[in-house]
Amino acid sequence: MIIRRRLTVGVGVLLATLTAGLGTALPASADETPTKASPKVELVLDVSGSMRTRDIDGQSRMAAAKQAFNEVLDAVPEQVELGIRTLGADYPGDDRQVGCKDTKQLYPVGPLDRTEAKTAVATLAPTGWTPIGPALLGAADDLEGGDSTRRIVLISDGEDTCGPLDPCEVARDIAARGIHLVIDTLGLVPNAKIREQLTCIAEATGGTYTAVQHADELSGRVKQLVDRAAEPVITPVATEGADSCSDAPQLKAGLYTDREKFGEHRWYRVDVLPGQELRASVSVSADRAVNNDYGVLLRALTVHGREIVRGSESGTGRTDAISAGLRYPKPEQDDTDSDDQAAAETVCLQVSNSFSAPASVKTTPGMPVELTVDLVDAPDDAADVAAFGLGRGWWLLGVLVLTGLVAGLLTGWISRWRIAVWRTN
Repeated sequence: MIIRRRLTVGVGVLLATLTAGLGTALPASADETPTKASPKVELVLDVSGSMRTRDIDGQSRMAAAKQAFNEVLDAVPEQVELGIRTLGADYPGDDRQVGCKDTKQLYPVGPLDRTEAKTAVATLAPTGWTPIGPALLGAADDLEGGDSTRRIVLISDGEDTCGPLDPCEVARDIAARGIHLVIDTLGLVPNAKIREQLTCIAEATGGTYTAVQHADELSGRVKQLVDRAAEPVITPVATEGADSCSDAPQLKAGLYTDREKFGEHRWYRVDVLPGQELRASVSVSADRAVNNDYGVLLRALTVHGREIVRGSESGTGRTDAISAGLRYPKPEQDDTDSDDQAAAETVCLQVSNSFSAPASVKTTPGMPVELTVDLVDAPDDAADVAAFGLGRGWWLLGVLVLTGLVAGLLTGWISRWRIAVWRTN
């Protein structure tokens, strides 16, 4: 009887131990997946004195903005962390130094309490200056931390009144931080100078500018931008190219961002195995006024400096971005010794640009560069693809050369025949 009891207790202890061990070894849920960081959005609203103007659907700009904010707050996706910042909301005086610091966070970036956010918006009244630059710096600080997507939506009816701090330069400095923050701007007044400044702010970070003149247009566009923040996107990896291939960062397949000064060369390194094809492309964004006649060059070279293949593109007018790409297939290694592991070839990628700008344009920070690197299976016949920039066009080049040769011979023969006939007659 005692033996049976001891046996029962022993089996119970063993089962309890196994259960505890399995509980610690196994995940809490087989379906549990790592949670992705919530996207962050901050709405930046101009509350300067000019927002009293009644020219939007028979109501003031401020009333239209409040109506739009209430509609937007009702439609914010659950996964989006949203905040609100104001500019020109508190100081009504004439002291420029004080007025140009008038920006504050009205509602902190985080999980949204719709009632609390609407209550905060309802208290706003058009008041003071238009410190767009300081407001953008404050909003960028509000969105710091984590690796989620970040977006600022700026709604304004006027130019920044707090120079010499140029909001366009502020936007470029924010973009140069490498935190992948996009600024979208909405203008409530169809004015050329306002449009130019707000467009410059947006383009500096890859955002968009929209002119709105009705309350429903304002709410619809802001909703669209907030929804866009919740869409899955590929976040580029910030990198820094070197002045030479030997010091260049080692890149794998992926999307990378960098900054490049006017007329600069930057280097990167990629390892390509036998049987792989390197596909690379680069885009340089002209995020400020530039001179006409510019270009971008992407070259693949060996570590000894021999050029393998290049891609280039040029332009003669104002564009948002200019791109170039290349492909380099590395043939399979001969199976002379199956025990030897195939050695990778280090390919040096050089990104160059020929942009220039008027003396009045700041050249720092450098222009945004986006570099895409992909490694795929090479084709069976590596010589049959764009290994030297011509792709499968070698036969076309041969046909053109042959056609030109035949045409030249015929033209020369006909000319000689006509001259001979003219001399005879």
